[in-house]
Amino acid sequence: MTATAAAAPLVRRVPRRAVFGWIMFDWATQPFFSLVLTFVFAPYFAAHLAADPVAGQAEWGYATAAAGLVIAALSPVLGSIADAGGGRKPWIAGFSILLVAGSTALWWAAPSVDGAVALALVAFAVATIGAEFATVFNNAMMPGLVEDGRLGRLSGTGWGVGYIGGLVSLVLMLGLMVADANTGRTLFGLAPILGLDPATHEGDRAAGPFSALWYVVFVLPLFLFTPDTPRRLPLRRAVGEGLGNLGATLRDLRRHANTLRFLLANMVYKDGLAALFAFGGIYAAGIFGWTTTELGVFGILIIVAASIGALAGGRLDDRIGPKKVILGSLAVLVVASLGILSIDRDHVAFVIAVTPGAGEALFAGAGEKVYLLLGAAIGAVSGPLQAASRTLMVRISPPEKLTEFFGLFALSGKVTSFAGPVLVASLTALSGSQRIGISVLVVFFAVAIWVMAPVRSDRS
Repeated sequence: MTATAAAAPLVRRVPRRAVFGWIMFDWATQPFFSLVLTFVFAPYFAAHLAADPVAGQAEWGYATAAAGLVIAALSPVLGSIADAGGGRKPWIAGFSILLVAGSTALWWAAPSVDGAVALALVAFAVATIGAEFATVFNNAMMPGLVEDGRLGRLSGTGWGVGYIGGLVSLVLMLGLMVADANTGRTLFGLAPILGLDPATHEGDRAAGPFSALWYVVFVLPLFLFTPDTPRRLPLRRAVGEGLGNLGATLRDLRRHANTLRFLLANMVYKDGLAALFAFGGIYAAGIFGWTTTELGVFGILIIVAASIGALAGGRLDDRIGPKKVILGSLAVLVVASLGILSIDRDHVAFVIAVTPGAGEALFAGAGEKVYLLLGAAIGAVSGPLQAASRTLMVRISPPEKLTEFFGLFALSGKVTSFAGPVLVASLTALSGSQRIGISVLVVFFAVAIWVMAPVRSDRS
């Protein structure tokens, strides 16, 4: 038996703590995406660190794209090497260092500090690379933990628990650390803990080190309890064999036409979804003038909806199959994205005039309320979409090349990941309009439905 054949994942009886450890990886990583990428640090960067919100949206998009290119270039290579050499935990540990270091460095990206914009963008890109690569190797551990008929529930539970972790971390940040610069009070009406200064946005900047500390604490169950694939080859031999295996796979992609079509669909809708999450908070901050507190409450709503959606979607996945879950989720995203484009402070559905909010009440305007509902709909389907994508990848990939194919899965999610952010950034910069900038997202989700429709849900 070759080393590659031996790499086929075998489902064996594992204790519940092993499954718990694997699920906790999602709990550990989600605060980075919730706090840094979406709801706290990214809006702070656009509103208070960059020259203006339009420039901030564009610069954040370019940094996201740069990280995506690195992930796209290296993830299939490293996945194939891991399949040949065995063992995923050492890779997760190595990329965890990048996640922790990059997140921690965001603390020093303070207003009026020379080089703060560059520091924020580089640190964010490094942390993103670490988080995404660690996820590749964590995903590949799935088939060794449960039988095929429970993969949807496992994936959905992981996503759901991850979103709950993001929710808890966001509530802690908004309630204890992030304060309104005008009132000096947090969402709970308290002075920020640790003496964090609202005037210099220390609460917003603390999102980086807080998510790093959270990750270090909660990723430990994965390393302590979840069994790893045994190591089979030393690194040098694994590199040679892995590169050879990847080359053979790429030369023979026509044999994997069904998987290739799914990867193409995944590429398109992941581009759209990444851009939607990256710019949703920034767009709301520019259109409605939302502060960090309002953005945080909006984030809590989305995460609650995403948690429920992922947990329910995992069971739906096992019942009707991941493909139907994916197509249904994409249809909702098309409608919701059109709805978001139709809203501003004075209008909904493009032409219906509404009264904008007044005073200090949260979400007082009718347009803001509709935006909240659409955000909840996006959250409710984003969890099932991503969980079902992970399940479908397991079901249609060659078992002996699972990490390699999850590398291709990561590549498909990142090889053109610059496309969504760059298109949004470029259209925003050229038009001077945030609305025009994000209008391209509707096209991404519609095209993804068309590409996804013929995909089969098995390895035949």
